[in-house]
Amino acid sequence: MNKEVFPERERKFRDAISRRQPTLTIVLENIHDPHNISAILRSCDAVGMMDVYVIQTTVPKRRKLGQKSSASARLWVAVHYFDSVEECVKELKARDFKIWATHLSSDAKGLYSLNLAEPAALVFGNEHLGVSDEICQYADGNFIIPMAGMIPSLNVSVACAVSLYEAYRQREQAGMYDKPQLGPEAMEKLYAEWTWK
Repeated sequence: MNKEVFPERERKFRDAISRRQPTLTIVLENIHDPHNISAILRSCDAVGMMDVYVIQTTVPKRRKLGQKSSASARLWVAVHYFDSVEECVKELKARDFKIWATHLSSDAKGLYSLNLAEPAALVFGNEHLGVSDEICQYADGNFIIPMAGMIPSLNVSVACAVSLYEAYRQREQAGMYDKPQLGPEAMEKLYAEWTWK
């Protein structure tokens, strides 16, 4: 039997669940700073994301996420860990995600030209080395965030937030937050999970 849920909290749960976006996700490849991951999880929850994929091939396995910056976000966003790029990509492709890697290449598209209303997985890489060549080989394309300053990159958690809010903008314009993206059964299952938290 689930915990008792007061009416106001039930409304909040059901409203958030009705706006969840199962066709938007991110992949974090070998992020070293657990606080970066934690800050990213807050942005993921804020745009209604359900899942985050974490690839750990060069960092300690299952590195503990920062406690302060994501204390509540970790409750509402599922984190899936992978020991290999191939394993992660296989799952994403099985769910029909188009994979976009943040990589500065000659054919990279600007963030604002991507169609983020379609199933999209945005890949963000290591703080120092960026995304790996391996994941770029699997990606459907590369993208960059337009910048006009002297410093050529953003902190990974900031880059993620900027990208996710562009996805939010596009999806809101497409009416994807106005009608549930999950079916009734999936919504009830998620509600039952949340009432235990």
